[in-house]
Amino acid sequence: MWRTLLLAVILLLAAACGGQETATTRASTTTTPDSPTTTGPATTTTVAASTTGPPTTAASTTTAPAAEEPPEPDFPVTVSGAEIPARPEAIVSLSPTATETLFAIGAGSQIIAVDWTSSYPEEAPVTDLDGFNPNLEAIASYNPDLVVIAFDPGELASGLGALDIPVILHPAAPDIDTAYSQMAELGTATGNAEAAADLVAALQAEINQITTGFGSFPEGITYYHEVDNTFYTATSATFIGQVYSLFGLENIADPADTEGWGYPQLSVEYILESDPDVIFFGCAVWCGTTADSLAERPGWTGLTAVQNGLLVEVDDDISSRWGPRLIQFVRLIGYTLADMYGIG
Repeated sequence: MWRTLLLAVILLLAAACGGQETATTRASTTTTPDSPTTTGPATTTTVAASTTGPPTTAASTTTAPAAEEPPEPDFPVTVSGAEIPARPEAIVSLSPTATETLFAIGAGSQIIAVDWTSSYPEEAPVTDLDGFNPNLEAIASYNPDLVVIAFDPGELASGLGALDIPVILHPAAPDIDTAYSQMAELGTATGNAEAAADLVAALQAEINQITTGFGSFPEGITYYHEVDNTFYTATSATFIGQVYSLFGLENIADPADTEGWGYPQLSVEYILESDPDVIFFGCAVWCGTTADSLAERPGWTGLTAVQNGLLVEVDDDISSRWGPRLIQFVRLIGYTLADMYGIG
């Protein structure tokens, strides 16, 4: 239980750090290769400024004949143990990832309230509801017909269930396939199954295209992903680490995670000894971390990543959420590596 609690804290604080939707490096130029949905500038120090929003499909960029209205989904449905009697029209989301997904699949008009950390998209009806310290009475006061949560302290789901309010618990996805499954489940739960399937297909297609060019990427390139300035990180066993693995990068944190829970806290000595080739760092807003402040840490000037200027800021809103904007995380890594190592 304590690890679930700690993970929730780590991801909550990580998400609070984000919001800039840019990624900068100490390199002087960054060339962004073409993708199906965005074309980056030829020379800039901002890697992903033009990669906002979920992926688009051909239907969104071309004029197509009007399609027939899809048939109404059959209800009741059971999703993640939640029995949903009819299409929900009063959804409360206490998960920033679920909030983003619900809007991306066309369920935004069905949402009546979201928690205070649900910072995207702008039109989300943000309230002071707290997904980390949920208040049953406050949630129930909205009279929801569906509540989506990422964390249950032990009494929330049962308490809402006693009030006949369906609850879907979607905890932090351990891998990309689980993220896809959660998107599909939210589609089924809200009557937007077709849109959810389209979203997943678009994500898979663009991720495959971006990563295809890295088949001949040099082996043995190591990285360190810094969640915060106390040196919590994510291993290859996590959703975050799996995204890096798509590019064949080796995670320095893997050997340190002797208990296998995925988010170990490293020591400075361990990082210095591991000497990563690339450092991806978050918590720029919350912790004030910058490429310069990182390079000025005692002993860090000798690191390969520091000497080569391979210090990459990551928006934690994107890396710590496993929803439709995961494509921006993939783009950031792909475009950055392509520029740094002359690929594409």
